[in-house]
Amino acid sequence: MSAAPLRVVVAKPGLDGHDRGAKVVARALRDAGMEVIYTGLHQTPEQIVEAAIQEDADAVGLSVLSGAHMTQFAKVTALLKERDAADIVVFGGGIIPEEDVPELTQMGVAKVFTPGATTIEIVGWVREHVGVDVA
Repeated sequence: MSAAPLRVVVAKPGLDGHDRGAKVVARALRDAGMEVIYTGLHQTPEQIVEAAIQEDADAVGLSVLSGAHMTQFAKVTALLKERDAADIVVFGGGIIPEEDVPELTQMGVAKVFTPGATTIEIVGWVREHVGVDVA
């Protein structure tokens, strides 16, 4: 009896046009056996949440390099709660100052990976914290 693979939506919210890091993370998660849905550039929080719900995602990974992380992460977490999908784990990374991490955590972001995080670290965290069977 094998469990279904974790399903992770990887998204680039807002106007940030740099997606190399998001694609590297998406590939690392996929190579680790997870099902990954990459939404592409310039997604609105509404589009990201809709994709997560439609894809029955276990987690949403957000990548923000533009400095809009506080607004974008807040909107995604609020929309997930509004749509009764707060069980979808939100994690993220990009150019995010350490001093913003506590506020992001308070708004419901489970983990923030700051510059220098490795794909091994990200994959390990997702495996350990997402889709944990409570049965």
